[in-house]
Amino acid sequence: MKRVTQLLASSLVALSVASCGGSDQLDTAPQAVLTEEQVATAENVDALVIAAYSYIGNDHYTAPNFLWPTGNLRAGDAHKGGNGPSDIFAYHALSLYEPLVPDMESFPPDLIDLNDKKWTRNYTGISRVNAALKIINETPAAELPNGNLQSAELRFIRGFFYFDLKIHHKHIPWIDETMTQEDILSASNRDLTDQQLWDKIAEDFRVGAETLPDVQVDVGRASALSAKAFLAKTLLYQAYEQDDLHNVVNINQDKLNEVVALVDEIEASGVFSLADDYAENFLFEFENGQESVFAIQRSLNDGSPDGRGSWPSALNAPISSESGFGCCGFHVPTENFVNAFKTDQDGLPQFDSYNDANYRVETDYVDPRLDHTVAMEGKPFKYDENYIHGGDSWARAPAIYGNFNAIKDMENPECDCRGANGPFPIFSLNTPIIRYSDVLLWKAEALIELDRFAEALPIINRIRERAANSTERLNNASLYRISTYTAFTSKQQARQALRFERRLELGLEGHRFFDLVRWGIAKETIDSYLSVEQSRKPYLVDAKFTKNKHEYLPIPNQQINLSGGIYIQNPGY
Repeated sequence: MKRVTQLLASSLVALSVASCGGSDQLDTAPQAVLTEEQVATAENVDALVIAAYSYIGNDHYTAPNFLWPTGNLRAGDAHKGGNGPSDIFAYHALSLYEPLVPDMESFPPDLIDLNDKKWTRNYTGISRVNAALKIINETPAAELPNGNLQSAELRFIRGFFYFDLKIHHKHIPWIDETMTQEDILSASNRDLTDQQLWDKIAEDFRVGAETLPDVQVDVGRASALSAKAFLAKTLLYQAYEQDDLHNVVNINQDKLNEVVALVDEIEASGVFSLADDYAENFLFEFENGQESVFAIQRSLNDGSPDGRGSWPSALNAPISSESGFGCCGFHVPTENFVNAFKTDQDGLPQFDSYNDANYRVETDYVDPRLDHTVAMEGKPFKYDENYIHGGDSWARAPAIYGNFNAIKDMENPECDCRGANGPFPIFSLNTPIIRYSDVLLWKAEALIELDRFAEALPIINRIRERAANSTERLNNASLYRISTYTAFTSKQQARQALRFERRLELGLEGHRFFDLVRWGIAKETIDSYLSVEQSRKPYLVDAKFTKNKHEYLPIPNQQINLSGGIYIQNPGY
């Protein structure tokens, strides 16, 4: 979507020309400001489509679409980092679970309701989509020869925002282009059941899967294949049916079979494949490569005021003069997460004992994906021997959080893709949302739950083989040992291997917590993590995950108030 971003900038400039007047009177209408009536016209539909796309990448660390706060901090894969608990306290609350409250503005010193901010930004994106869809629906088809394609792209984008809302809050109001203002004001977040909401989201992606081309000319636009991927992901989540208290009570076999069929179609297209080297998924020069099914297109110097760079990661770089970054040491991998990459003599994960002792680079065998995911003392930062990680000197509060750095969303300081806002480094490095390896693991998961676990074995092994062949750029002292599985003797063994593989392959990409909730194992997994990590990191002493509550965030209190009390709060809050 690099080209899409440029098109957006030029489209908005073109739209603004007509609004620039020549009068210098005090009562002159603001220049370069358009009313909804001026913009919302048939000839501007493609600009409106692009504007909807742009909102995916118009995110920020206070409301990110790279889900490191809600997907990694809550899963036990990362600590908040920064300068201690009060530095963006709302994210500290995510790590402790119990301090989460519907009115996040009650937290000093931030006084920013980040929960409400994310909710609001998602519905702003949905509003952009609905406004454009309404124009398409009200315009004769002859005047919009590409109307079906534009409508399908818009529904894909709407599905993106609703999926994000759904996995965070579960019960959300459904607002679409057919609703009047009165309908919107009277809509409740309980008008549709949990399963009905999933059906609505799936239908938006289904339209894209049935209408769009397999490959788009403009990189970054939704295609039929990316829509099929999102549809498969939606159906996989929907398959794990939950009761009103978020317990998984059934796994829908029909939905799983459709997931397998959709992934089969994506595979058969031949459009995607695993990158030869795992590293290529997280390097600027390889973005939009063969493994990128859908990514947020980041850009700098694109004509917009601040660029659409990696603002969600603006706080996450190492902090030290020698590192060359500047600020701010957030998103710190946990010891538990790092230990998960240890392997045994046979090169397989240590499922039951990996966290008994902390990883020692001099003696422990390790999966090479660790060094593609985490930077640590004495090792090159992002494959660059000129930047050897300095340990505590590269961390902002090492006594609280440790000194690891997450690196998938980072580039080196000298990268041409780097920008800065004061001390905050940002990059035009894309944010992967769906990688092909993720898609393959959905199929493996569905096959296992369908009792076809022997068919899942070669999928998992294929991903492990790629990891084993991804050491050329690493060049450090780690003892790499990784091998494949010979057979799965039971469904439970296959399930354990699959779930562990997702943690390693997709580590720190924002998926982990939502996986745990989907599988119905968040409580036991997080309790196991805290039982050890609390002794390693005393700030976690008050952390407590409450089952039937913390699987989802609260409905923001501000939204309940604005609804006049129509919205119903999630259980436990």
